[in-house]
Amino acid sequence: MLEGILIGLQTALSLQNLLVVIGGCLIGTFIGMLPGLGPMSIIAIMIPIAISMGDPSAALILLAGVYYGAIFGGSTSSILLNAPGVAGTVASSFDGYPMAQQGKAGKALTIAAIASFAGGTIGAILLMIFAPMLSSVALLFHSAEYFALMIVGLSAIAAFAGQGQVVKALLMTVLGLIMATVGEGALFNLPRFTAGIMDLQSGFGFITLAMAMFALPEAIFLVLKPKNIGDDGGEIKDLRISRAEARSIAPVIGRQSIQGFFIGVLPGAGATIASFLGYAVERNIAPKHEQDEFGKGSIKGLAAPESANNAACTGSFVPLLTLGIPGSGTTAILLGALIALNVTPGPRLMIDEPQIFWAVIMSMFIGNLVLLILNLPLIPYIAKVLAIPRNYLIPFILFFTLMGAYIGQNNATELLILVGFGVCGIALKFANYPLPPLLIGFILGGMMEDNFSRSMQLYGGVSFIWERPMTMGLLVLAVVLVLLPGYRAMRAKRAV
Repeated sequence: MLEGILIGLQTALSLQNLLVVIGGCLIGTFIGMLPGLGPMSIIAIMIPIAISMGDPSAALILLAGVYYGAIFGGSTSSILLNAPGVAGTVASSFDGYPMAQQGKAGKALTIAAIASFAGGTIGAILLMIFAPMLSSVALLFHSAEYFALMIVGLSAIAAFAGQGQVVKALLMTVLGLIMATVGEGALFNLPRFTAGIMDLQSGFGFITLAMAMFALPEAIFLVLKPKNIGDDGGEIKDLRISRAEARSIAPVIGRQSIQGFFIGVLPGAGATIASFLGYAVERNIAPKHEQDEFGKGSIKGLAAPESANNAACTGSFVPLLTLGIPGSGTTAILLGALIALNVTPGPRLMIDEPQIFWAVIMSMFIGNLVLLILNLPLIPYIAKVLAIPRNYLIPFILFFTLMGAYIGQNNATELLILVGFGVCGIALKFANYPLPPLLIGFILGGMMEDNFSRSMQLYGGVSFIWERPMTMGLLVLAVVLVLLPGYRAMRAKRAV
């Protein structure tokens, strides 16, 4: 192993690969800021360039750099404009955008940069140590366990509800689950609730829904605000974080880097689920007075999803490199690139071609350091986006919202869906309904249905719940998460 690490380090530190990782990180960061152009789209665009390089190590380092660069950059538009660049950074907008509106855009971007760096670096260390072992653990997760994992995710929706809004959060989650049923079903592959519209056979696009629920209502609310954004949110101050704030977010970053990594290891989980779960867990374990700050500009609420999604990106390389199993759409594209380069990922990759395996891992350390060095000095200039006059910023937001929805599906119907859902999102926001639970229900609903259907077919019913101990354990955890907020509220009342 030590010999492989040294070979990988030597390969990663070659001049060509250093330039490659810097270029990949830059491309991923700046394109990742544009709503709708997620890691999958960017990597797909970069594959011909990577293959033309001829060197499998350099090609995979380039694509990996683009991947975590895009996640790193996607948080910028979430924080500044409430328009998530990629799905994995939606949770970053819950507290990042309120911080920007409070005149703390610079501090929010600093926290995001540090949390992303820490998450990616801790994830790379865990990948280096546990990759061979975790590949066998990942194989223990079958459809039943994935179904139970989705239930755990849904059970944490109380974390996204404000005070006295639990019922509203449940209603929004149910609405998200209903929306996830549009399109072809997992069991019979027949279109459902499409009203005969061919473009709905694959269901609603996540990016379209995210834009409609966050970016479009925000643009309308900017029109309704009586003052310019630059009057409060555009003032660049408090770029540094204090020692007290650093001590406050350090445990959060540590916990969510580890949790995010292990979620990323599971095929099908990914950065989006890791960021939502990270946010939910931190809010649930926070003291009562800190829980009330979540969704209003909490530094913990920003640090948690940022560290979790970057660690999950690193974790997703475990099934790809050690088993040859793509854990997400992005790693599926990476798998295709590897095969095109005549590299066969799997258990023997570490033995047969250690220079590729370890070079990719070593490049993650370099890439995360490059991202931190590049982004920290640029924060004051990036944050000045909020100082743009409102009459220029609103068309800018609307343009990238529409472009993101169109590029996501390459379908003009998405624009009509975007406007329709945008109107609904504005009405729900006026009625003070929390929108994040709707997205969580939509994301987890499709995966939950797929895995539940497979489990039902394999076991001829719901017997998998008690026949598989891991499934039962996860469902018990979900029940505990549902009951915990009520129990804590009862204890608080008795204490008073």
